[in-house]
Parts: sequence; structure tokens; C-alpha cells
Amino acid sequence: MSDDVYEIFALKYAHSDRRSPENFIGGDEHDVPMPLAYYSWVIRNERRTYVVDTGFDERSAAKRKRELLRPLGEGLKTIGVDPDSVTDVIITHMHYDHAGNDDLFPRARFHLQDCEMDYATGRCMCHPTLNHPYDVDNVTTMVRRVYAGRVSFHDGVSQLAPGITLHKVGGHARGLQVVRVKTERGQVVLASDAAHFYAHLDRRKVFPTVDSVADVYLGYDTVLGLASSRDHVIPGHDPAVLELYPEASSALRGWVAKVG
Repeated sequence: MSDDVYEIFALKYAHSDRRSPENFIGGDEHDVPMPLAYYSWVIRNERRTYVVDTGFDERSAAKRKRELLRPLGEGLKTIGVDPDSVTDVIITHMHYDHAGNDDLFPRARFHLQDCEMDYATGRCMCHPTLNHPYDVDNVTTMVRRVYAGRVSFHDGVSQLAPGITLHKVGGHARGLQVVRVKTERGQVVLASDAAHFYAHLDRRKVFPTVDSVADVYLGYDTVLGLASSRDHVIPGHDPAVLELYPEASSALRGWVAKVG
């Protein structure tokens, strides 16, 4: 495998039952089950390994009434990734389900957008509706990492490594970024919450937790433009990801899939 070509794994660590009207601004006339799957992702080749988003732990699962299926650290180890040895973590945004497990990566440097940290520690967090998706303990942990020299800030578009670029799209969160990765099957975009489900891209509808609806729509165009095709976009919470892509091994069916 070339130095700038990677494989990508999606690790499902939690689940939440929902109905479709809860997943779209304006509801959904079908009113059918539409559960959320919670993922973290691993990008790796022979030279580099990146973890994308750090999930949440048992404390957050209980607080938010989510079903924690398996601890994220356990999932990582099943594909040969030791959290203690991870040197780089990409945080797509700082919502509780993407920036938790505060002690899981003790040696890592964290990559996030400037404006996401500004937003998560600024005046907008005075309002319960806006601070609800964030966890104050996760945010203060990230601040401590800043003071420890363990955070790299990005502003807009950055090349993180050969074959990996970060792209700020905003929308769902002020500093939401997506990750474009060169793989053997083409340019794959880990969309995170730029699109919770394929349905958000396909139907041009918006998830109710949102900072800017206008930026969500612009983000759809950005994500589709960055990916080799619509089928190269990996949404942030769609259970279909584990149905569409092959499991990493037969023992990991319904848990870990290779998406790139």
C-alpha cells in the first residue's frame, strides 16, 4: 500500500432507539423506526494510524440514556489499535458523543478546528439549548490538553498527512470538520455529523441539532464534492454503514466494518 493510501474502519460502540420524525427538522410523514448508531473511525496504513472521534463512556451513556454496546477501547484493540499508543486523534466536533472517553488516549495529540473550541468555551454555552450537545467535563479536558501542548488547531482546510485532509463545514456544530481520505477505492469522506444518515444527503433534510441550517446545506455540497461519489461518503450515525460494508472479520460482524 502506498504511503498516501489508507484503509478505514468504522467501529460501532453504542445505539439509541429513535423514530424518524426525531431525525429531521419538520418531522417525517412516515414515522418509522430510525435508530442512531454511534461510531468512531480508524484511518491507517503501514506508517500512520489516526483515530477519528472518541465516543462516550458509561457515565455519558447513563446520563443521555444511550445504550453502550461495547467500550470503544475494546473495539480498537480488536483491530490491533492500542489506545495507549495512539499519537493522533481527529475530533470532528466536540459534542459529547464525539469527544468523550477523556482518559482513553493519554499520549495523543488532538486535532480540531479553532472555531469549535471558541464556540464550546464561549458565550453561546450560556444557553441550555446550545450547550446541551456538549459535556462540560469533555470540554474542560480538552482545555487541559491545550495547556499541556496536546492540541493542534486547524482553520478551514488542512493537510494532516499525505492522503488525509481536514475540511471545516460547520452546520451541525460551529466547528464541524469532515475528513477526506485517499483509499484504494477512491476518495472517501468521513462525514461525521455533516450527514447523520444517508437520508439527510439524499432528501436534503436537516437533523434537528444544528448551529446553522444554511451551513448544513452548503456542507452537503462540500462533502459530495470531496468524495469520489455519493457512495464514498460515510455518514455519522447510519446503521446502514455496517450493512453496506464488509465486516473486518466474521467475529466482528455488526460491530466493525471496513469502509475504505
